[in-house]
Formats: sequence, structure tokens, C-alpha cells
Amino acid sequence: MAEKKILVVFGTRPEAIKMCPLIVELKQREKFTVITAVTGQHREMLDQVLELFHMIPDYDLKIMKAGQPLVEALTAIMSGVSEILDKVKPDVTLVHGDTLTAYAAAIACYLKGVPIGHVEAGLRTYNKKEPFPEEFNRQSIGLLADYHFAPTERAKQNLISEGRGSHVYVTGNTAIDALKYTVRGNYTSAYLKEAEGRKLILVTLHRRENWNEPLRNIFRALQRILDENRERIFALYPMHKNPQIREIAKELLGGCENIRLTEPLDAADCHNLMARCYFVLTDSGGIQEEAPYFGRPVLVARNVTERPEGVEAGTLMLVGTEEENVYLHMKQLLEDKELYQKMSKAANPYGDGTSCKQIADILEREL
Repeated sequence: MAEKKILVVFGTRPEAIKMCPLIVELKQREKFTVITAVTGQHREMLDQVLELFHMIPDYDLKIMKAGQPLVEALTAIMSGVSEILDKVKPDVTLVHGDTLTAYAAAIACYLKGVPIGHVEAGLRTYNKKEPFPEEFNRQSIGLLADYHFAPTERAKQNLISEGRGSHVYVTGNTAIDALKYTVRGNYTSAYLKEAEGRKLILVTLHRRENWNEPLRNIFRALQRILDENRERIFALYPMHKNPQIREIAKELLGGCENIRLTEPLDAADCHNLMARCYFVLTDSGGIQEEAPYFGRPVLVARNVTERPEGVEAGTLMLVGTEEENVYLHMKQLLEDKELYQKMSKAANPYGDGTSCKQIADILEREL
């Protein structure tokens, strides 16, 4: 039997973290020829992950430009992926999650008649503006995909309720698989030394719907907590590359002595610091899956989450974007030991680190 061609398309750092371990697994299967294509939607941060996994893409579209509008990036990805499809003629194309790269690649595949496998399928808020544009992206990919690899039973049920009943599989999340490549017992860091004797709070904030006033509210709440606990806590905020976010962060947090505003961390540093922090304040998606693996409570600075399993399990807490609410939840987590222990010991609902193997096994059967 001829080898089946699998094209894997990704473009951002979170996608790379979650897709690289799957690529490693697929390449170990004799039945598959694996071709990788990156769009460069996150250039520098993407390259860090590729280096970590010693991965050289077969195709690199290099589509991003400074200040590029979403529409321009969308058309560039669609055009570039379409050309790759003509050259490769894959039996299936795998896309991940909810990024512009995944959405554009899925459209290109659909128009070319190429089957689509959607990794991390079925996550929903059912509010197309939160998160924006990710919720629209993932719902649209769900409509186009032929194989749906859902991380949880709830995600599967979302897809079934939308009429995607066939070829839906619960596999866990490949984010958990990635951690075995990055986390080290003997990890050291200048940030850990600086935080020594204090509780480390890891902060990641970047969501588009939180830009401007919501972000200011969150930063003001963090500023209050930092000022009240100068000898007790130390915060680390790897700033997103977006200049608007950086300007607000420096304005409101730059004067705090017990926080470091840094460049984005590579995946290994981020995961190892997450494993050693006290809690995480974030509006990210992937961190809501990763931090519970380490038993770290997560305060989610959003009004809704497409990962409600973590909230139900007790490891995540939605705190919104209002200053007082964010402040009070951070204060409570610092002072209420019983609450902290409860969140720390909650079971991680996102899998056991075998997701990549499960997906590869399914593809072997289906193709």
C-alpha cells in the first residue's frame, strides 16, 4: 500500500507547541509521509518552538508583515497554502485550533477538495466576539473538517449538537504531550532566583478583545496586588509583541518593583516557570490546559472560556476583566489556603499525554 501524505499546516507559537509532538509521532509511522508547512503568523516566537523540536519545515510562507491587517494575512495564507496543495497533493491536511492560519488553510483545502483533520476541535463559547476572531475561526473549521480530534467529551458533544456526528474522536489535548519535551527537573532561571523567597505569579495577557480598557483594568488590579505584597510576591510578565499591549503594560506596571516585564519566553522557559509558579493570571487558551498539569491554579481574565471543563474541575476560575473583580480574586487566592489547595489538586481534564499516539492511530485506520 502506498504511503499516505499528511500535510501539517501551522503558523503560531501555540500551534507549534501542540503540533510538533504530533508531527514527531506521525513521522514514526511507516504508513505516512509527513510534509510540514508554516505560515509565519508568529515569526520569532514560532521559530523558537521549531528550534526546540529540531524541526525544519518543508514550506515556509513567511506571510507576516508589521501592522498587517487580518484580511491581508488571511488572503496571503489562503493563496500560499493553495499553491502547496497543488504541489503536495496530500491525502489529508491537519490544522490546529482556532488561528487565522488554521482557518485560512482549511478554506484552501475545502476549495481544493482536500480532506481536513482538525486537531483541538469542538471548543466553543458560542459568542463570535469572545474570543475574537478565534471563536468564528474554530466554528468555521468545524463546518469544513472531515476528521475532528476533540480534546474532551464536552468538545465532542458540541460537535455532535452541530451535526458533526461522524468522525469525531476524543483524544485529549496534544498540549499535554508537548510538556514531556520541555519540562526539566534541574531547570534554573534568573527569574526564579529573583523571585526566591517570594511567590511567583506568571502573567500572560494578549487577547484582542481585551485590548485597551479591559487590559488597563487587569493591569490596575495587578498593580494593586503587587504594591500590597512587595515582600511576598514577584510577578513575571512576558509581554506580547503587540506595541499597544506593551505600551499599556509599561505605563501601568513599569513602576512596580516586584514585577519583570520581559520579552516573550520560549516554550521551555514558559513551561518550566509555569511548573514552579504559585498561580497564573492569563487570558491565553493553551495555558488553561497546561497549568493544571502542574497543579497550578489559573485565574482567567476573560468573561467566557471555550475550556469550561477546567472551570468545572475547579482548576480554572473566570475572573472577568473588571479591576475590582480581578483584584479580589487574586487577593483571595493569595490568602485563602483552602481555596488554593482545592484548585491545586483538581484533576486535569485535558488528557494523559497520549493524544498524539491516539490521533496517529486513528489516521492509520481512517486513511
